[in-house]
Amino acid sequence: MAAIDPSLSIRAVTLAVSDLSRSAEFYEHVLGLPLIAREQRVAHLGADRARPALVLSEITAAAPAPASATGLFHVAWLHPSRAALAESVRRIAGAGWSFEGASDHGVSEALYLSDPDGLGIEIYADRPRERWERPSDGHGVKMVTLPLDLDDLLAQFPAHPAPAVPAGTHVGHVHLKVSDVARAAAFYRDALGLEEQARLPSAAFLAAGGYHHHIGLNSWQSRGGAPAPDTAPGLRGIEFELGDEAALDALERGLADKLDEVSTESPDRVDGELSLRDPDGQLLRFSHR
Repeated sequence: MAAIDPSLSIRAVTLAVSDLSRSAEFYEHVLGLPLIAREQRVAHLGADRARPALVLSEITAAAPAPASATGLFHVAWLHPSRAALAESVRRIAGAGWSFEGASDHGVSEALYLSDPDGLGIEIYADRPRERWERPSDGHGVKMVTLPLDLDDLLAQFPAHPAPAVPAGTHVGHVHLKVSDVARAAAFYRDALGLEEQARLPSAAFLAAGGYHHHIGLNSWQSRGGAPAPDTAPGLRGIEFELGDEAALDALERGLADKLDEVSTESPDRVDGELSLRDPDGQLLRFSHR
């Protein structure tokens, strides 16, 4: 499979939530994503009013997913600068919301929390690409997990935070819980054409265009697990965007050649959008700018 379009980005994610009002309040006023539109059971949010990056869809009779289920590990919101990340940290802490972790990954600085349904969130800022450490063979990146210098980060934005994230804040990557990392990595690498950038015990990170990762995969809790039931809050879809129609056509041709090796489901192309599911049943949609 040829490499996927290097300009690939994640346009939006859809999350199923148990209480739309509660979740919309959290994502708007705690995380800082402006509310763009609200319907009876759906809300659209994002820093760009013309291009919502988060869709919340309410489900009835919600029940938590088993810990061993596959699905969402976290949605990661990439901030355009360290100052913007520090501002979000101050906003979230000021709202009384707890962080669950903070790490220096070498390529980025990140903090972790969960939404009202317990769905994972990462907020992060990248270091400049020229500072990313590369393995000796030059392929991929070195990703580490070190303590984050939170005092230095917060010093980047000492003022009172704005109620919303700045323009340019978007979904940088999505990290998934999968039943078999090798199988999932083969799908994203060999069928879709993402490049494997790093591998850790029971985890893999893949991306387009030399980024550190657009997709993370792990089986730390979910090895051999099954997808969560439809009644569980969680990820319902990832929307990827390619540079042009030619890139979408190339992806479709590549899938026709490789998909049988890593998946039993054929892609579906309707109205300029190509959709398919990964080996764990996660819905992926591809369109072009």
